[in-house]
Amino acid sequence: MHIELAGKRAIVTGSTGGIGFAIAAGLAASGAGVVVNGRTDKGCLDAAQRIRDHIPAARIEAVAADLAGEAGASELISRAGDPDILVNNVGIFGEKRFEQINDEEWERYFQTNVMSGIRLSRHYLSRMIARGWGRIIFISSESAIHVPKEMIHYGMTKAAQLSISRGLAELTAGTAVTVNSVLPGPTRTEGIEAGFQKSAEQTGISVAELEKKYLAARRPTSLLRRLETPEEVANLVVFVCSQQASAINGAALRVDGGVVRSIV
Repeated sequence: MHIELAGKRAIVTGSTGGIGFAIAAGLAASGAGVVVNGRTDKGCLDAAQRIRDHIPAARIEAVAADLAGEAGASELISRAGDPDILVNNVGIFGEKRFEQINDEEWERYFQTNVMSGIRLSRHYLSRMIARGWGRIIFISSESAIHVPKEMIHYGMTKAAQLSISRGLAELTAGTAVTVNSVLPGPTRTEGIEAGFQKSAEQTGISVAELEKKYLAARRPTSLLRRLETPEEVANLVVFVCSQQASAINGAALRVDGGVVRSIV
């Protein structure tokens, strides 16, 4: 199967690193023009150049905007044009005891992880339907189902994305627009790698051993028994963006390494 996205325009939020960067690169490799987004001009420009270095023919634009608020969403909308593909990837995470998460922190997670996708989808969905084709994808997490006790606030936002995605899909009935969510498992992003490396230096335990201990303690149901790569997640996202995935709509698609013990 050859995925061809030439002539399509994509926006990938939070795409200066990690899963978002891998998705942006994957879409660019399939021929789509891609708008890379992050909070700073430098981060966006650096990410765009990294993609061009690997894919010289890539059509990449860089738009810096902090999507944790309405002003940032308006900034991105005004500069990024109308996409055929919107990947709502931007998000924050961090471990914190439930009783220590104050109202401000709950609101910050909700605004960044949930409202960012709501604002952009609210603007772009009707335009996609009017043009007769479109893809909206929310990058959720296995934490939406397998809610971690150390990140309840994060799990809440990921579960909310599933509801929003399914509800929006209902609005696309009978059209060539689809809305889906993708649920990665623990992934080897730059931030995770940096955390493991810091712990390795402090404890004298190898990064590989720390990864095994982490999975055994935090994700013992993993069938993969290792962290995923961002590219493994991006492969599914690129497929869902394709014409070949036209019958997939309203779905919560897991690429979680088997962490969630469920067949549906």
